[in-house]
Amino acid sequence: MNKFVCENVFVPLRAMPSHRSEMLSQVLFGEKYSIIDELPGWIKIELEFDGYRGWIDLSHVIHSEDHGTDKKYVLNRSLLCYRPDGSKMVIEAGSEIYEPDFKSKIFRAGENIYRTDSDFSEKYVTAECSLTDTALKFVNSPYIWGGRIPSGIDCSGFTQLVYKIHGITIPRDSWKQAEAGQTIEFLKDSKPGDLVFFDNDLGKISHVGMILSEGLVIHASGRVKVDTIDHHGIFRRDTGKYSHRLRVIKRLTE
Repeated sequence: MNKFVCENVFVPLRAMPSHRSEMLSQVLFGEKYSIIDELPGWIKIELEFDGYRGWIDLSHVIHSEDHGTDKKYVLNRSLLCYRPDGSKMVIEAGSEIYEPDFKSKIFRAGENIYRTDSDFSEKYVTAECSLTDTALKFVNSPYIWGGRIPSGIDCSGFTQLVYKIHGITIPRDSWKQAEAGQTIEFLKDSKPGDLVFFDNDLGKISHVGMILSEGLVIHASGRVKVDTIDHHGIFRRDTGKYSHRLRVIKRLTE
């Protein structure tokens, strides 16, 4: 089955072939996918990165065929670049690029070469800081259901993005993330970078955040923000109430 490389900034991935359908996730620049079904004006795809499936509008599609297995590099910040036609484009953290040449200030995606600005260097694709330091870079990013990019992200998209920048692949949805890794029995035994999961009134995992330090969690709820956490859950000082009920703590880095 042929694979393609996304060359749009991002593309909405929908549950059904309709713009009224729920946006399940997003395909980011440089990510590879296979086409598994087609309907007039729409294609159903499967992402190579996390196996997610959904429909994308053909009018959103800018891609080229993937002809190789070159190592991918994940951006840790936004990057201004220029398409082969010379037009400007800003691709966001979490996007994938290939064959970067930091001297010539170019990289490849699919069959095309993209130019960048003069500050393009290894710092764009090197995660030198901790998971929590990376997470803090996205404070105040707005919440958008199905979002995976800093300009609009949901809770599990946020944790997946931070881990992706550090070369760690985790599932897309919070309930799937909760099935991975090692269970930490007590909050006091958690470490920065551990994921904390919360359930709803039906007992289903409905939210995820990341431990920053003892008593602090960073998560996407309305926006990416830092709140206090204890063995009951997330406590919001502004309302004086608990907003999320703690269910399980997982360590996905060992």
